[in-house]
Amino acid sequence: MFRLKYANQMNRMNDRQKLGRIGENLAVEYLKVKKYQILERNWRYSRSEIDIITKFEGKLIFVEVKTKRTDEYLPPESTVGRIKKRRIIDAANRYMEQINYQDEIRFDIVSILVHGKSGHTITHFEDAFFPGMDG
Repeated sequence: MFRLKYANQMNRMNDRQKLGRIGENLAVEYLKVKKYQILERNWRYSRSEIDIITKFEGKLIFVEVKTKRTDEYLPPESTVGRIKKRRIIDAANRYMEQINYQDEIRFDIVSILVHGKSGHTITHFEDAFFPGMDG
């Protein structure tokens, strides 16, 4: 039953959505190997979504995942613009209110380039942006 439901959801996704889902799964596995504790995936608030919320070395970390194929012009991380950053920060503030968190935080970007069938490259940008940055 679960497999059929998941398969139907994947069938309704377009190629870009499928690539994004693959990228998020790769990012989660990468972070787990680095000993990050995954707390949430695809956490939503209003019109915003945080791809991954994790904890590492006592910090709460909000991770934006960007995935592209290598034949695209711009690197994945360059597509996180000012509006997207503002939405992530707003959602992060709401998440912290909900769990009553007041300690150190960080905003990261995990950039994934998919090289067709030959694999992928992951680049992790720690402290990629901060509240108050112009973007």
